[in-house]
Amino acid sequence: MRYASLREAVCTVNCQIAPAGLALLTWGNVSGVDRAAGVMAIKPSGVAYAKLRPADIVVLDIASGAVVEGSLRPSSDTPTHLHLYRHFSCAGGLVHTHSRCATAWAQAARPLPCFGTTHADYFNGSVPVTRHLTADEVAGDYELNTGCVIVERFDQGDVCPSETPAVLVAGHGPFVWGPTAAKALENAIVLEEVAHMGLHTLALRGRQGAIPDYLLERHFSRKHGKNAYYGQA
Repeated sequence: MRYASLREAVCTVNCQIAPAGLALLTWGNVSGVDRAAGVMAIKPSGVAYAKLRPADIVVLDIASGAVVEGSLRPSSDTPTHLHLYRHFSCAGGLVHTHSRCATAWAQAARPLPCFGTTHADYFNGSVPVTRHLTADEVAGDYELNTGCVIVERFDQGDVCPSETPAVLVAGHGPFVWGPTAAKALENAIVLEEVAHMGLHTLALRGRQGAIPDYLLERHFSRKHGKNAYYGQA
């Protein structure tokens, strides 16, 4: 297999989303890219994680969407993944699930505010929510239009996809990305946890607002950017 290492990496992360508590049944998919080769690898549609093997992973050309390696049908969410890779150069891996708490925020069509420093360590501000797709968008190329509303939301300019690598699709669920598929999974795990924390925060104090910008900026900059000092060099 020409893309054996990419397929193996994407298979491994797909098999980790259920143990991480992010997916039931086959409610999720992970993809990864090789930017130099111009390809994306993604989980095949409807295949149980327990049965998934690297040879099952489907490889597609990012520009055209044509399958270049693999015999199975790729995930039904493939057009969404392709659209995001075409527009978010920071994305090297993508995770889409219907994890319980993040999906609750998506179903409520509410952005997830930064209530605390756990959130600020990973996301530079609120995790945004898209608008609902229109009836025509759903009746048309639904999965592609899902990608379009995500990009549309970031094009509004108040949030950066490299600094807030996650979005809540209204009425649907979360899409999360990172420089690799493994990092996208880590971000998805954190998103689910801070979404859970957020629900409890509002249960305790329904009018709770986001933390002050200076605290958000300090925590985010400790881990990200040229002056980051968290962890080892």
